[in-house]
Order: sequence, then C-alpha cells, then structure tokens
Amino acid sequence: MTKHASDAGEILYEGKWLRLVRRGQWESCERTHGAAGMAVIVIAVTPDDDVLFVEQFRYPLGAKTIEMPAGLVGDDHDHDTLEDAARRELIEETGWHAERVEVLMTGPTSSGMSNERIAFVRARGLSRVGDGGGVGSEDITVHAVPRKDAAAWLVQKSLEGYELDLKLWAGLWMIEHNPDGSLVDEGPLIL
Repeated sequence: MTKHASDAGEILYEGKWLRLVRRGQWESCERTHGAAGMAVIVIAVTPDDDVLFVEQFRYPLGAKTIEMPAGLVGDDHDHDTLEDAARRELIEETGWHAERVEVLMTGPTSSGMSNERIAFVRARGLSRVGDGGGVGSEDITVHAVPRKDAAAWLVQKSLEGYELDLKLWAGLWMIEHNPDGSLVDEGPLIL
C-alpha cells in the first residue's frame, strides 16, 4: 500500500530511519530522523600531524570502509548544531576532542538518489580524551596516519579491498585549503 504526502511525492515505503519516495518518475531515498538528511564529516589532524580516519563495516556495501569521522546531525540529540554534531562524532568515533570547529561548506552527497547533505567541518586544537570506537553497536577502528603519507595509505587500503569514501580526498585538500582555494591562514590544523 502506498501513501501520498503533500508536495513530498508518493511514499513507496517508510522504515524506522529511511523512506523511499516517488516524485513523477523519479524515486529517491530520504532520511527521516534527526535533522532529516543532514550529516557532518570531520577533518581532524592530531598534534603529531596525523590525520584521523575511521574503519568500519558498512552493511549497504557489504565491506569495510575507510572514512573520516562523520555522523548525523540531530541523531538522538535535540537542538543539535553542525558544530555540536562534529564535536560529538569526533569524540565518539576517535576519542579526540576539538577545541574549535569550523563549518567549511555543505552540499549533497548523492543528489540523484538521496536528500542527504553533508557539512565539511575542520577540527582544530585536538586533545585525546578517550579511545573512540563508536557507541552502541558501532565497531570502529581508529587510524592516525601521518599527514604526509595519508594519500598513499588510502590507496594501499583500497588495494587491500577496503571501500574508500571519495570525500576523503576533499578532506585531505581542506586540511590546508579553504573551499575557495585560498590557503588556511591559521597554519596547520594542529594549532
């Protein structure tokens, strides 16, 4: 049985976290919880100049992935901001706290399939506060990789069979650059 939502198209299926919607001939997926469709990806470099990556099994891909710390905005947290979500996800997933966070830009992740948007957030002034690894059923492995070796490390992980989030390369670029291409004027992220 299908339901109809005003201006939202025809709801083909709705689960606990997602719904499938048809608008005309176009079918797409929408997030239904938190700040529906909003997520953050955190670009973080430790005081030792290591880039923080996370590894976890992703069921939709049936494979382990390498990603930067990330998570949903408003996921079990009322009145969550992009900055709040970035700080929380960084601690939960990696065990590192950011003294400062800066939202760089926001945009769609897969505009032909989903309403999900992600904000790139640069984290600064990192200090270790725990082990990370995620919460609940998350089983996250934290990798701190020397920044100078990060791109080569990612390519090696791909050769080993890991799925790589392509946003990783944008994140690596944004360690030293602002979205407009200018150099970060505060120096390295480790300050």
